Amino acid sequence: MQVILLDKVVNLGALGEIVKVKDGYARNFLIPSGRARRATEAAKAEFEAKRAELEKAAAAKLAEAQKQGEKLGGTTVKLTQKAGVDGRLFGSVTNHDVADELKKQGYDVAKAQVRLPNGPIKTVGDTTVAVQLHTDVVVEITVTVYGETA
Repeated sequence: MQVILLDKVVNLGALGEIVKVKDGYARNFLIPSGRARRATEAAKAEFEAKRAELEKAAAAKLAEAQKQGEKLGGTTVKLTQKAGVDGRLFGSVTNHDVADELKKQGYDVAKAQVRLPNGPIKTVGDTTVAVQLHTDVVVEITVTVYGETA
């Protein structure tokens, strides 16, 4: 199925590109989430009429993400979890825990935006974590996990 992208999609294309994707990907993800539209002649004409407006909205979204990224960059998140004497945690620290702590600090970050490179954190200490605020804006923060003996 051919679709017109209404937003930048990673590994697929930029705003306004007409790309061919599998039917299920288009029907179940791209179209319902508002990132794409079927590439019919009417849709192409309507898109060209709204192109400037959509590009302006995308630029505003990017500027907002960059502004938030400047504030968020270099932030340290401190979490306390129960741990054994060897420094391993009972359980783990997930992207949900990091996102909740960032929200407490006043940053609007969804758990899907927090990228843990090696999966959940299972040891005490400092870990560098990426936060993807926009497809073009990725900020690194430090997560410090303190052990709490049971």
